[in-house]
Amino acid sequence: MIFQKTVIAPQERGLRFVNGALQSILEPGVYWTNRLFGNVTIEVRNINDPAFDYEYVDILLESAPALCAQHFMLADIRDDEVGLVYYNDRLSRVLTPGTRQLYWHEPKAVNVVIINYRETPRVPDDVAGLLSRRDNALASIKCGGVAAARISAGTVGLIYVDGVLVDKLEPGFAMYWQFDREVKIRVTPTRVVTTDVSGQEILTRDRVSLRINLSAAYQITDPMKAEQLLADTDEFIYRELQLALRRAVGTRTLDEVLADKTSVDQVIASGVVEPLASVGIDIKNVGIKDIILPGEMKEILNQVVLAEKTAQANNIRRREETAATRSLLNTAKLMEENPLLIRLKELETLEKVTDRVDRFTVFGGLDGVLKDVVSIDP
Repeated sequence: MIFQKTVIAPQERGLRFVNGALQSILEPGVYWTNRLFGNVTIEVRNINDPAFDYEYVDILLESAPALCAQHFMLADIRDDEVGLVYYNDRLSRVLTPGTRQLYWHEPKAVNVVIINYRETPRVPDDVAGLLSRRDNALASIKCGGVAAARISAGTVGLIYVDGVLVDKLEPGFAMYWQFDREVKIRVTPTRVVTTDVSGQEILTRDRVSLRINLSAAYQITDPMKAEQLLADTDEFIYRELQLALRRAVGTRTLDEVLADKTSVDQVIASGVVEPLASVGIDIKNVGIKDIILPGEMKEILNQVVLAEKTAQANNIRRREETAATRSLLNTAKLMEENPLLIRLKELETLEKVTDRVDRFTVFGGLDGVLKDVVSIDP
């Protein structure tokens, strides 16, 4: 067949090549190609996707500038730039550094926003939100093109660029460009955190071995300083508390430790405040949770406590006995000086006796009651 028919639909354009070179772009319609006159071919492209993918873009731009200006928009992204491509004001893809891409003028309105990622390393918040939700846009970025993190309340994000700490992030979502560098986001807590120093075997000044558990609460007030000065924040805090605890207990006797734990807590706290503050950490409180004695020492202390309580009980009993004897002596002296008191005491005794019998026979009146009681019938 000499003539070849080509139909170009409204959503299509035809690329007319002569001897392998693009000569013109055909609008929708029906075209006949005479194959006898040169090597002429028509390649049909769908322009619903505005991106015009052509292997020899640079050659086309140099050889047919007027043709390119008539049908295409050029997005020329330099090596330190990134391009945000919008189709009808909707973010559709991201152009990586060093990209040259042609876009059809129609049917979609194409807009390319170019960002210098060296000057603006952080992705704008509105763009970051769109990229996090649109897989097609993220898919157009080469692997590792962005680093993102969500910073929750009570934490901050520390930004490292090629291993150097450069900034911190407040709670929220953040995204950074990373094409020719490595960006890492490390999340650090800023809320109050508790830690325990458990099972510490410590000798007191009088050489008694104790096992002590310590608890503390702290807050990182300057995350960047702590990150720059400390290789391991948790390990540093643990060691400072451990050493302060050993200093406080090792300089006291067992009795001093057991008698005033609050004082020991205060000494430990004062020993860690300054070294922790120098690296951006604020100690909130420190307290000894448990003091565990060896089995034999516990038995000895129980015996000591028992002896002390027994001695206290004996002292109390002796005081009471002395007071009772003194009272009896005073009563006896009064009765010796006053016979009527003796008679009252006798009546009191008689009253106690009569409480225990049913019938009482008396001869001789009151004197008989007190002197000559000869029979008591139960």
